[in-house]
Amino acid sequence: MNYQEALDFIYSQLPIFQRVGKAAYKADLGNTLLLDGYFNYPHKKFKTIHIAGTNGKGSTSHMLAAVLQKAGYKTGLYTSPHLRDFRERIKINGEMIPKETVAQFITKHKPFFEKVKPSFFEMTVAMAFEYFAENNVDIAVIEVGLGGRLDSTNIINPLLSVITNISFDHTDLLGDTLQKIATEKAGIIKPNTPVIISKFQSEVADIFIQKANEMNAALYFADKEIEFVEQAIGKELQIFKFVRNNKEITIKTDILGLYQRYNIPGAIKAIEILKQYGFRINDDDIEQGLSNVQSITGLMGRWQKLSESPLIFCDTGHNEDGIRFVLKQISNYQFDKLHMVVGMVADKDIDKILSILPKDATYYFVQAQIPRALNHEELKIKAEAHNLKGLSYPTVSEGLEAAISNALPSDFIFVGGSTFVVAEVV
Repeated sequence: MNYQEALDFIYSQLPIFQRVGKAAYKADLGNTLLLDGYFNYPHKKFKTIHIAGTNGKGSTSHMLAAVLQKAGYKTGLYTSPHLRDFRERIKINGEMIPKETVAQFITKHKPFFEKVKPSFFEMTVAMAFEYFAENNVDIAVIEVGLGGRLDSTNIINPLLSVITNISFDHTDLLGDTLQKIATEKAGIIKPNTPVIISKFQSEVADIFIQKANEMNAALYFADKEIEFVEQAIGKELQIFKFVRNNKEITIKTDILGLYQRYNIPGAIKAIEILKQYGFRINDDDIEQGLSNVQSITGLMGRWQKLSESPLIFCDTGHNEDGIRFVLKQISNYQFDKLHMVVGMVADKDIDKILSILPKDATYYFVQAQIPRALNHEELKIKAEAHNLKGLSYPTVSEGLEAAISNALPSDFIFVGGSTFVVAEVV
């Protein structure tokens, strides 16, 4: 079995969530535990950090991986979804799992998979854990796929857990209130294991406090300890000032999104706890790691610049909170006219997002090449009800080409609305 054949087999298992949505979600750990036993419990052979949250878990995971790599640790990184290449999900020291390894893994274990019938995500988690164990990583940063409590990654016993924030997303699966969503995310809190909440939110803080008390887990609200003061955005880096114990600290990062102000305190607190565990991480490792997250880990799609003239940026923000930050980010730039290349998936609360988009922009409604994508013409009709004007295009590339041809060098083009729209332009 070659790589493409192996990939076809993986995709044929209970359809991938990022393509079809709710139909691919399995809310139990039965198969995950079966796979874990079959592979002789690979997750027990290396140290882990577990990251959950609605927005920011990917950025936080990559930040921690970058710092750990800079400190000299062989670092595994498991994230989802991928943008361009399936292998983005599984990396060691920033390098994607080799195609041959994927092919060999599926070829060798195909009979067992055909018997157990794991989902795409269950199989991918098993592949990641087995790959990390075989390669003797020192530590792996593991990002939750969806929720937390019943996520396939939730069999690990990490050194520490991080929950970035709670906002409305996947409400059909995780619950229709912030409290219900927080309860699912809090499911990653383990007995006697420190948990960091990156962003204090009064509506859900008690849920984390109660769960941490039940688990005898030390709980830290990172932004209460590491308080944001200000930020300045340059062309290549943004600079944050925080106050910790009445002392000002400066953090630079090459991830340009304004929302990183909420992720950085969680990452810094996690590093402090790792140092208490005996990890040798110095200030230079932190500075170099956070300043070079993209080049060290291969992170893409977080307020990523695609062009200078006209300015073109994309961002994977895809729920109400994520889009609000995108709009705030755009407002920091000087330009003449705003062009928005926007596509969405059909199972989101589209009207909420459309209601906050700027009325004075020119829109290019597009459709990503996945089954979940909302039809571009339907999106245009929905948008018109919110006084958003523009034309629709059957592909992302056609919409972006139209925006570029219409834009002057002094204009601004944004591409986003869905992770899968961004995946087609980065």
